[in-house]
Amino acid sequence: MNEIISYFSTIPSSHRSLILVGGITIFWLIENSFPLFRMQYKKWPHAGINFFFTFTTIVVNFILAFILIRTASWTIENHFGILQWLPEIPVWLYTIIGLLLLDLIGAYLAHFVQHKFKYLWQFHLVHHTDIWIDTTTANRHHPGESVIRFIFTTLGVLIVGSPMWMVFLYQSLSVVASQFNHANISLPEKLDTFLSYFIVSPNMHKVHHHYVLPYTDSNYGNIFSVWDRLFGTFTYLHKDQLIYGVDTHMKLEENNRLKNLLKIPFEKSRSFKNS
Repeated sequence: MNEIISYFSTIPSSHRSLILVGGITIFWLIENSFPLFRMQYKKWPHAGINFFFTFTTIVVNFILAFILIRTASWTIENHFGILQWLPEIPVWLYTIIGLLLLDLIGAYLAHFVQHKFKYLWQFHLVHHTDIWIDTTTANRHHPGESVIRFIFTTLGVLIVGSPMWMVFLYQSLSVVASQFNHANISLPEKLDTFLSYFIVSPNMHKVHHHYVLPYTDSNYGNIFSVWDRLFGTFTYLHKDQLIYGVDTHMKLEENNRLKNLLKIPFEKSRSFKNS
């Protein structure tokens, strides 16, 4: 465990980039060999759009990284946050609790809130417009959503009181987990179901990308599935019934053109369940 802490305390930016690129590459190769669906689409042009949003996400996080670093340092220096208030416990337990709480606030809560507030949904909608879900979809986030997610991550670091090495570890796990559960891969159904009791499995997350409610408003988790099960947002839908996308933007010119995707958050909302 000490080796892991030491590594993520000083992890080079090049290694973090390698985790991102390596994950996409591995799952890309697997989904080409063992696809969940044989989708009729041009994989590279589709990936190009999603890679653009991956790049903008990296830029946003890079520009704002100093806020995250200062927040983590402040919590340690001022003994602030849940982890800092815990009695002395084994480091492995300390790490698991920290990762669970970061995932709750930085991923589950951020995701849930974006589905419940009209203005935030307009940014997150860009992610849901993808009608060909594969591993590149994982980072298909409008730059505005990247800022929103960064705010929740920083809030999580503040509330949890997590050191920076744990933040880097969480972000690395988060990237790979998201690439995994978005990947167009076919796992044995029993294995996928077993995994879904602990982590967000591919079939579990694909339900969230079904094009109509109530499925769109379910399975918000990113790494750990416990939060959906605990808060009653877990839903099951057999993979044969899945239709990807969102019912308000099913036309190709709306969901497969970069210029249109960038404009979606600033257009008049076509429908919203809470309006």
